[in-house]
Formats: sequence, structure tokens, C-alpha cells
Amino acid sequence: MGSSALCHYSIKKGAAFLGLGTDSVRVVKADERGKMIPEDLERQICLAKAEGAVPFLVSATSGTTVLGAFDPLEAVADVCQRHGLWLHVDAAWGGSALLSQTHRHLLDGIHRADSVAWNPHKLLAAGLQCSALLLRDTTNLLKHCHGSQASYLFQQDKFYDVALDTGDKVVQCGRRVDCLKLWLMWKAQGGQGLERRVDQAFALARYLVEEMKKREGFELVMEPEFVNVCFWFLPPSLRGEQKSLDYSERLAKVAPVLKERMVKEGSMMIGYQPHGTRGNFFRMIVANPALTQADMRFLLDELERLGQDL
Repeated sequence: MGSSALCHYSIKKGAAFLGLGTDSVRVVKADERGKMIPEDLERQICLAKAEGAVPFLVSATSGTTVLGAFDPLEAVADVCQRHGLWLHVDAAWGGSALLSQTHRHLLDGIHRADSVAWNPHKLLAAGLQCSALLLRDTTNLLKHCHGSQASYLFQQDKFYDVALDTGDKVVQCGRRVDCLKLWLMWKAQGGQGLERRVDQAFALARYLVEEMKKREGFELVMEPEFVNVCFWFLPPSLRGEQKSLDYSERLAKVAPVLKERMVKEGSMMIGYQPHGTRGNFFRMIVANPALTQADMRFLLDELERLGQDL
């Protein structure tokens, strides 16, 4: 199976659970914006076949965890079609963009997927957890894979349509009714309400970026295409020091210090991480529907206040 170098860690974990082993996951290169490179996917598939392996699945990502990157699904689907491979799209994070007429183009080509994972509890802020697995297959594939036909639970001679019994289709049997959370929210907000929620997140992310550009001490990792705003905060001691030999090392120490300070003060909480060759940088996820432009300004003000002595 093949997946981007920036795929979610659950891909390798899933390979381990299935007994395939993590070595069975072929890592496909990503470009500078974090998108899977279809040409390298093609190369990895051909290489695997030459080695006697049997490629069977490609997992593309729509909305990577850190950069918020969207793999080029049309091009990836072309490769899968040529080689007869199952195309899965991990749209857990970015799938909700489909609800927006303005931003759904980010997932162009998703209609060609064989399966899609989507988490409404992320961008849509449904109650945790609320996850969906969508399949093109119409042959009751999940029951074929997971069904054990336990007659003491799943009697076939009930007075109603036994297709309504979903317990034998999933791994864990008993589970919460996750779909009810999505149904209730959709019923309350309506399609237009959920679209506004998505569009507002994009708009606030853009507002945050533009506010950063007005201030000294903030440097974008890259221009975001989603609601992941990745940036460094440059404290006064590092401004103008970019050519110093130890600049990257010193910059990487800033985010952990500021994270500790903000948590201990209880003012806010923003994630940070290293990424490839890049040292620690902040990752602000603009997803909470209650956020406002004032919150975005507070975030920047608070970072400046907490880091003024660094």
C-alpha cells in the first residue's frame, strides 16, 4: 500500500493491526507544500511490482495534519486506475470543505475514490467522536469483511429488514450512534448553516494571516490553503539574526518556551511541532465556530507579550 510521507500516523498503525506490517507501507514523496507527488507514486508502484510485491491500495490525504495539504486526487486516481488499485481518501480533516461551494474544489477528484474517511467532529465541530467511512461498493462489503453471523445476536428471521442491524458490519459490535450527532447538527444548522461554518473558518484563517503580515516578529511557514496557519514567532533577540549560524537552533527553542508560558497562565493553547527539516513552529487551527477576529488579534498580542523578553 502507498501513502504520502505526510499521511496520518494511523495508516502505518492500520497496516500493523492488519498484520501487513509497517514495512508494507510505501512512502510516497510530497512536494514543498506537502502534497503527494503522483509521479513518485507511479515509481513506487512499479518498483514494488518489480520486487515481487502486490500493490493493492493507495491512501491519499485531503487535509494533512500539520500543513493542511490536499493531495491531487485526480492525478492520484489516474495512477490507481492504470494499476487497478483501490483508492482510499483520508478526508478526516479536510472532507468538510465539500460543504462549501467556495472551497470544495480542494477535493476535486474525490468522486473517483473507492472509500473515504470523514470526521465531522473536526472542522464541523460535531460532538466527539463522529466519524464516517463512505464506500463506493454496494455489495455489503463491510458485512462480508466483519460479519460473524452470530445467531444469538443477529437473527435472520426478524419481522423487519435485518439489513438495519449494523452491529455485524463493524469491528466492535456495540458502539455509540455517532451518526445521530451529525444528523441533529445538520437538522439544526441546515446545509447553508454548515457551509457558513466552513466558510467562516477559512475567512478567519485568512484574517489571521493578514494580521500577521502587519506585525514584526511573525513569519509564515507557507501561505495556507486550508485553516492550518503555520508560523514562527521571532522574539526580539532573533530579529535580524537570520544569517547567524545558530539561528535555526535558537528559533526551534522558542515555541516550547512560549507553549509552557501560555499553558501555565491559562491564556490559550496552540500546538507546535518540527516538520521535516523545519524546526519547531506553531500550528494554529482555525476551526472553532465561536472564534472571532478579536480572538485572532488576542492570539498575536499574547504571543508578543509572552515572548517579549526572549
